[in-house]
Amino acid sequence: MTSVDVQELRLSFPNGLGPIEVLRGVNLSIPEGRSVGLVGESGSGKSLTGLSLLGLAGDRAVVTADVLRVNGVDVIRCRDQDLRALRGQAVGMVFQNPSTSLDPHFRIGKQLGEVLRVRGGLTRKEAKCRGEALLGEVGLDQVDRVMRAFPHELSGGMNQRVMIALAIALDPKVLVADEPTTSLDVTTAGRILDLFKKLIRDRGMSLLFISHDLGVVDYLCDQVAVMYAGVIVESGPTAEVLANPLHPYTRALLHARPSLDGEKKDLVGIPGRPPLAGAVVCGCSFVPRCSVAIEGCALTAPEFEYKGNRGVACFVSGNGGS
Repeated sequence: MTSVDVQELRLSFPNGLGPIEVLRGVNLSIPEGRSVGLVGESGSGKSLTGLSLLGLAGDRAVVTADVLRVNGVDVIRCRDQDLRALRGQAVGMVFQNPSTSLDPHFRIGKQLGEVLRVRGGLTRKEAKCRGEALLGEVGLDQVDRVMRAFPHELSGGMNQRVMIALAIALDPKVLVADEPTTSLDVTTAGRILDLFKKLIRDRGMSLLFISHDLGVVDYLCDQVAVMYAGVIVESGPTAEVLANPLHPYTRALLHARPSLDGEKKDLVGIPGRPPLAGAVVCGCSFVPRCSVAIEGCALTAPEFEYKGNRGVACFVSGNGGS
């Protein structure tokens, strides 16, 4: 079964000169109990794709899609009250910075308890027991002390674990994690990644993991989708995509990635910049930065086509070296 099915997702923001299109036809699928990494440069539309799954792209956002379904729920056609039910119960969200997501005025126990009582229908005593169990499940010790603590009294890694506990409190089938390890040290980040692996294994959850770090995606995710300028340009099994990238942008990202196995290599930056949101692009949006583009690339946008279990949108995919 498919936990997340996204087809031709488009998102724009109105302005005085016309709509600014940020997502330009995103197609994404996450099978039940599997993990998909969504990678790409800042501004490519990764976070807005994740927020769209929860109907949280913002009041000014104009969102359309042929299909936008999460755990069987049609997000596009949901009423506001149905969206509130969707969030937390069908899909949970772990944000990048827990310090801005947790309320600094309330203790952790109160914040967990409110979710479990108001949304989960538990009594105060049941919510306290369930909250303590959740904190233990995400690997926190001394749960009594954590329940009594304010967010500023905990470390960044502890607060991120609290955020994960809040996200899974109502047993969602899908979890969206938006760069949840960016602000953490390497050791703490590794523990958080292991926690995500455990949640997928033990709870059978599906995970959309948004990240800049290809090494993290390689460690955590079954599948990877590479995003550029508001569209998916390549997707497939993580190991295959990283070993043999088909799209020039994917290859460029890998060439710009430092080696973690001691191999000495020159890092090659990607020249130029992605197109601005709302810019009119006739052909492939990567053409100005691509070293293997042919004449037709600037005239017509390539269709996203599957080659076995791999998908790519490129006229010259597989050419240009690795």
